[in-house]
Amino acid sequence: MMSTMLPLSTALRQFSSRQVTLNNSFLAKVCASHVKSFSTSHHRNAGPPTKAGGKTVYVRDKPVMNIGTIGHVDHGKTTLTAAITKILSESNQAQARSYEEIDSSPEEKKRGITINSTLVTYETENRKYGHIDCPGHKDYIKNMITGTAQMDGCILVVAATDGAMPQTREHILLAKQIGVERMVVFINKADASDEEMLELVEMEVRELLAQYGFDADNTPFIKGSALCALEGKNPELGKERIKELLEQCDFYLPVPTRDLDKPFFLPVEHVMSITGRGTVVTGKLQTGVIKKGEESEVIGFNKMFKAQIIGVEMYRQILEQAQAGDQVGCLIKGGKKDDLKRGVFVVKPGTYPLNNHAEAKVFFVSEKEGGRSKAFMKKFYANVFSYTWNMNTYFELVDKDMVMPGEDAKVNLKMQKKMGLKEGQRFTIRGGGNDGSVTVGYGVVTKIMDEVNFDDMQAELISAKKAKKKLEKANS
Repeated sequence: MMSTMLPLSTALRQFSSRQVTLNNSFLAKVCASHVKSFSTSHHRNAGPPTKAGGKTVYVRDKPVMNIGTIGHVDHGKTTLTAAITKILSESNQAQARSYEEIDSSPEEKKRGITINSTLVTYETENRKYGHIDCPGHKDYIKNMITGTAQMDGCILVVAATDGAMPQTREHILLAKQIGVERMVVFINKADASDEEMLELVEMEVRELLAQYGFDADNTPFIKGSALCALEGKNPELGKERIKELLEQCDFYLPVPTRDLDKPFFLPVEHVMSITGRGTVVTGKLQTGVIKKGEESEVIGFNKMFKAQIIGVEMYRQILEQAQAGDQVGCLIKGGKKDDLKRGVFVVKPGTYPLNNHAEAKVFFVSEKEGGRSKAFMKKFYANVFSYTWNMNTYFELVDKDMVMPGEDAKVNLKMQKKMGLKEGQRFTIRGGGNDGSVTVGYGVVTKIMDEVNFDDMQAELISAKKAKKKLEKANS
């Protein structure tokens, strides 16, 4: 718990984690593939398959890691993702995916950008990877955060022709915010740049990594061309550099220690229904183990109900059991269709509280660090994001009348609806800017309080604002 103002790197380390995600979609395509897999018979994937009832069974013979490409628009993230699958497909370690298959929505093709995160799978000699290709366009930064929140490590793609750009900086910050501790840097388009420029770009990016709390000195940098690899040209800058990149990912990005002993806890990212069978929910299993037949509890949006897990899959293959760290699809039965939506938690019954009122410690980000410039008054509204839910929230400073960006404070937070909320849970606060999209703070729940009526809080704040305006008018 913080009691003094902290520098950005320390604050982010203490007040951010993989719990933080934002609104809009995760991987509609991932969910759709799970739905198709649950309702059909067989899907191809890298690795030796086994069969159960005509369906492929996932073989957990290597550590599983969630990785992804981040970086500025047009710097080559999707091209690199396609190149990785092409090179690995030559050794039957991936199914080759073209740029068009990854960048597949009509709007993406029209604008030449990736909007929603897209998942591909592949394996190296040492690991199996679920690879998230994240959007780079500023308009879709919230969707990008949804993707990075599932990552254990990142590949930062920077074009040698441009160097670090606005989304390069923001993606590095967002990766730190959601708990990514290490990344590997791929300086792309090396075939279109000279050695001096490559060195300058590397220096610039290392400075950025250090600024946001990463180990800049030891972060691996690979200089190559994803397009050359994809098109089979100039193997020294293409294919060989992709191999080097994957070797560095295996070596430098650690597989996190998974918490298998705690009760299972799955924040739901996306939902789709299968007529006559149930509902598929997808997300990253945070803790514990889930098996087919498990009884579960679904909590969120003021509701709590029982549901049974009747199927578990990962990467379109059947799982005997899912374990913490897996990006899974679960077929569940129970509850009303409208009650199963993004933001609910699927948990072991009786293990996760449902509440809308808590005390928390919050660090407010300074303007220099990307936050807002104005002070926060005694009472204010903002959006809270934790795991896969976000909620309009009423804040009240506990022991201060005002707090400046760059400072920390104890707060009471009262949410519009009851959500999965417990002590130690971390969250991000967003507000400000023209669209409320500025990250203004990070917090951790320190105490669960009695439930409150949010409408009463809203009426109180409106009344206080009216009284303030009336007083200002009388004194003018």
